[in-house]
Amino acid sequence: MNQNQEKPMEGHEYDGIQEFDNPLPGWWLLTFFGTIIFSFLYYLHYEVASGPNQEEQLKKSLAAIESLKKGGPALDDEKLLALFQSSSPDKGKSIYAAKCAACHGAQGEGLIGPNLTDTHFIHGGSPLAMYNVISNGVLDKGMPPWKDQLSFDDSVAVTAFVYKLKGTFAANGRPPQGTPEKTQ
Repeated sequence: MNQNQEKPMEGHEYDGIQEFDNPLPGWWLLTFFGTIIFSFLYYLHYEVASGPNQEEQLKKSLAAIESLKKGGPALDDEKLLALFQSSSPDKGKSIYAAKCAACHGAQGEGLIGPNLTDTHFIHGGSPLAMYNVISNGVLDKGMPPWKDQLSFDDSVAVTAFVYKLKGTFAANGRPPQGTPEKTQ
């Protein structure tokens, strides 16, 4: 018997088992009092001080998701041209080869999809128009929206690659479709 077990509590015996008055371990008491302090601070923050509740946090998160679904940051032609400078041409080329070449051809000459190397564009030849077609697609023409499969940076990289194809006039390209635009 150790020193705490020398004096059993009187009247605390059942089936030959004696109960001793041993103190609780220090780590257990520290955890217990820590949870009491945490719950008090939690109550003060969310109930008394009107901290953000779960509904407010959910609304904020849903608003952030909706803004990302709408295309992320507000873009225009100048911002996209600046982003084209920082995007990797190899990255855009590899994404184009994996996702776009099946319909538009390896050099952009057009197979099922339109020719991307001429100066005629169905939905516009500006950087923003190209980005919108790649991101949102044209379902009635069979072009899928890529905004759910590609990140913003990947969409910019492939748009930069397609934009650079404009005016290169690949051999064996499909005849021009859409309205003519000037090359830049």
